[in-house]
Amino acid sequence: MSALFESYTLRSLTFPNRVWMAPMCQYSADIDGLDVGVPNDWHFAHLASRAVGGAGLILVEATAVSPEGRISPGDLGLWNERQREAFLRITAFLESQGTVPGIQLGHAGRKASTDLPWNGGGPVGPEANGWTPVAPSALPFADGHIAPDELTVADIRRVVRDFAASAERALAAGFKVVEVHGAHGYLVNEFLSPHSNRRTDEYGGSFENRTRFALEVVDAVRGVWPEELPVFFRISATDWLTEDPADDREGWTADETVRFAKELLAHGVDLMDVSTGGNASQAVIPVGPGYQVPFAARVRGETDMAVAAVGLITDPEQAAEIVASGQADAVLLGRELLRNPYWPITAAAALGLEPRRPDQYHRAG
Repeated sequence: MSALFESYTLRSLTFPNRVWMAPMCQYSADIDGLDVGVPNDWHFAHLASRAVGGAGLILVEATAVSPEGRISPGDLGLWNERQREAFLRITAFLESQGTVPGIQLGHAGRKASTDLPWNGGGPVGPEANGWTPVAPSALPFADGHIAPDELTVADIRRVVRDFAASAERALAAGFKVVEVHGAHGYLVNEFLSPHSNRRTDEYGGSFENRTRFALEVVDAVRGVWPEELPVFFRISATDWLTEDPADDREGWTADETVRFAKELLAHGVDLMDVSTGGNASQAVIPVGPGYQVPFAARVRGETDMAVAAVGLITDPEQAAEIVASGQADAVLLGRELLRNPYWPITAAAALGLEPRRPDQYHRAG
């Protein structure tokens, strides 16, 4: 048995393998009318095919906790009951295939109100179903982006409540894992990093202050999520700016990620989903096969936090080695599962194992 296809348990929940699907936005919800943010047939087909393909966990794309928390007008949301009800057939089908249904909850912060990627992905205003973004500080993400409104303390507390309310709906919609999106330059990540957080109140400045909002969100989610089910946190382990601790205005660092992992563990987070980047438009990222795995390995090696590795993991032997060597407890595949929804089946066969496949597909064996 390859470690990649061994089961894995967090709290009372057992995953059938360590090949998991990373959350990837589809930008395909209706953008007006009653179905704003509601999953539709595209989302069902997209997610169901990866469950048929053998993924042990499927994390639904970044799902906004409020209308202004969407990345684009086409994002999914979980701020109302219509959205919750539409997720029910998705979670039921995923479970019927032996896949654990999970969802990533997020708020896009200053990177909100952008067009669909195939329309260019640039900022959009009210005339194109857009809105004014919000952020810890009134700093636009990049040239040409809308300057966000700075959140007041009252606004921050409302966003925390929004995360809790969405987590309650996620549970009622049948999800077994909830992940807080704290990566890729979205709102929680913006608070963590001094590159985007220039506040001078209790939410800015020191490490303790910059992590305050993230921990409040985690506490709010953990407070409504069942004790027997796990909570994940996705992090950008580095902004890919300076790693000089003396340069505290530059960016979030790998050292801070390790320190923060210990804090998250104490607040009831069960697994850190370790990505990088997305918060600094000028960052130069050395992309290559498995380029983010060392960050996951460091968290796992220096803390008691379970981790999942992500980022250009494409080869079965590569994925198996990451898990077998203890660099991560699981791997999260993104683009590779877009290319091949049945990657877990083909990977198991490539590793000399009997794939887990639906009865209807056994004749393909």
